[in-house]
Amino acid sequence: MLDSAFASTKAVSQLVDRPEYLTDYSPRDRPWDVHRAQAQTVEGVYSGTAFDSLAGRIRDCTGHLGFVWSDPDPTTGELHLKLRSAHFCRVRHCPVCQWRRSLMWQARFLKALPAIEAAYPSARWLFLTLTVRNCPIIELRHTIQSMNKAWHRLIKRQEFSVIQGWIRTTEVTRSKDDSAHPHFHVLMMVKPSYFGKNYVTQRRWAELWQDCARLDYTPIVHVKAVKPKLGVGSLDQLPLRRAISETLKYSVKPQDMSDDWLIQLTRQVYHLRFIASGGILKNVLREGEEKEEDLLLADDPDGSSDASEPDVYFRWNRTIRRYVKR
Repeated sequence: MLDSAFASTKAVSQLVDRPEYLTDYSPRDRPWDVHRAQAQTVEGVYSGTAFDSLAGRIRDCTGHLGFVWSDPDPTTGELHLKLRSAHFCRVRHCPVCQWRRSLMWQARFLKALPAIEAAYPSARWLFLTLTVRNCPIIELRHTIQSMNKAWHRLIKRQEFSVIQGWIRTTEVTRSKDDSAHPHFHVLMMVKPSYFGKNYVTQRRWAELWQDCARLDYTPIVHVKAVKPKLGVGSLDQLPLRRAISETLKYSVKPQDMSDDWLIQLTRQVYHLRFIASGGILKNVLREGEEKEEDLLLADDPDGSSDASEPDVYFRWNRTIRRYVKR
């Protein structure tokens, strides 16, 4: 079956007289082309600036990928590629590394979730978004630092005592006028009494955040329950998976990383932490632990035991911006 997969892909490539692309072998791996092209754009923005060294690191990032073929799907018989060799630059705003880091955190959370829910079977989940008004990009550092202080005030409030554990991430988006929009995404595990005598309305969350952030306006705050599907195991609960994905997604959208805005963003967020956790969920993500192998196996966390050599290699073609078979 492996030989036939290679043969059919090669036949298609020869038929149209072009190189063999990664997406010929595995259409679902198209994100590699997308994110690596974005990384090349970020490299160009950094090149020749005070961050030229970051440009050099990004240039050397994931230039070559080595994959092994997975076992056939027992239902469809379809083969998939699994990454087994790559070099990551681990630059904060490298779109490839940011993508792999997000996958790594999601995998860690999902791996820990069964044990958490077994220990706290009656717990429920909330997804909370906390915002402040947009700020000029040159004021972003001060704004985020103020938000972090506000968060520490918030978790000391009486209403927060029903929260058993939380994971909080910072996202920064770019507005049309080039101002920055920093906001928090928070996934919270709560006691069942939250939906009874300890219920906190969205309006009350807004009041709390306004008070803790010391704002002279009512901020936009969203809170919603992550409703489970009855009779379905946690790992199959689509709403919870979506909340995890939304919480642990990119800190900055790759399409926002261009021109001088990215340069200023890089200066503003230097050494700022964009992820935090507390309560029962503290250290679930092991935020400070990130090895190249973690990014390598980000979408295949159980692959560490597979020490086989890659079956097929691809290199990044900077001209056509696609991965091509070596």
